[in-house]
Amino acid sequence: MLTERHLEIFVALAEEEHFGAAAQRVGITQPPLSQGLRRLEALLGVRLFERERGVFLTEEGALLLPHARRALAALAELRETGAREHADGRRLRLGLAPEVPAPLAADVAAAPVRAGDRARISTVTAPTASLLSDVASGRLDLAVVRHPSVLHGLAAGQVVLLPTWILTPAGSATPAGPAGPDRPADSGGAAEVGGAAGAGGAAVRRLPVAVRPRREAPAAHDLFVDTLASRGRRVETVVVADERAGLALVAAGQAVLVTADETLTASRVERRRATDPPLPLRLRVVWNPRRSGAASEDPAATARLLENALAEGAAR
Repeated sequence: MLTERHLEIFVALAEEEHFGAAAQRVGITQPPLSQGLRRLEALLGVRLFERERGVFLTEEGALLLPHARRALAALAELRETGAREHADGRRLRLGLAPEVPAPLAADVAAAPVRAGDRARISTVTAPTASLLSDVASGRLDLAVVRHPSVLHGLAAGQVVLLPTWILTPAGSATPAGPAGPDRPADSGGAAEVGGAAGAGGAAVRRLPVAVRPRREAPAAHDLFVDTLASRGRRVETVVVADERAGLALVAAGQAVLVTADETLTASRVERRRATDPPLPLRLRVVWNPRRSGAASEDPAATARLLENALAEGAAR
């Protein structure tokens, strides 16, 4: 097997051009250096040095020398990075569902540090289903996921409800909005969601709701759609990759969007609080109790810090 010591012998001998000096440089005696060189040449299948009149690189050796130097530099960088990570202490790996607004996500991630935890924080954003899998496998220590979701043995904190806004094309109504699903909208050109006609046969243009793929959070997705349909109307949806894509559809007059991000807006897009019916973004913190102690001495306590940050964001 090719080892770092083989590469050190190769580079030292190439630069010193003397077996004794090269051996002293790598901290061994001359016999094991010669043995290591023979082993390296056997592994590579080439002769690296001419040894008849001094020690000189062959053409093959000169060709391979830059590669050996780069490999040694990469190994040194690897060790230095590992040493820094060890010196910096433990790392707290946090996952966040993409529906969490960016300012709130930052507050949540910073909460442990602000409370005095000296762990290095690393965050990833991924769908709820992926976050649950990563927490269960130990790739993440805690995650903020959408509720409800199937936890499969994970521990979870309290459910926090974030208020949401309904974004609609300018001049349109909203899903179960002020006009209600059983009454015509305020204007003949208004947009509703999930059907093609208002009450009494009044023609009403109803727009689909932009949603992320159901597979990302099946239970939460179903609860959201069921809430929209709770007044007896079928709700149509259009799948988008993220809220930015949903906003683009709203601006184009082709969909409405429910979001917890109070900063998400565009020209000719209207927004109002989603209160009729309430459509809160339900979030909770999850962790794996069977893996506690590696990255967090008390994951439940860390989870409470994250919950508090979520609750403060919900109250603003």
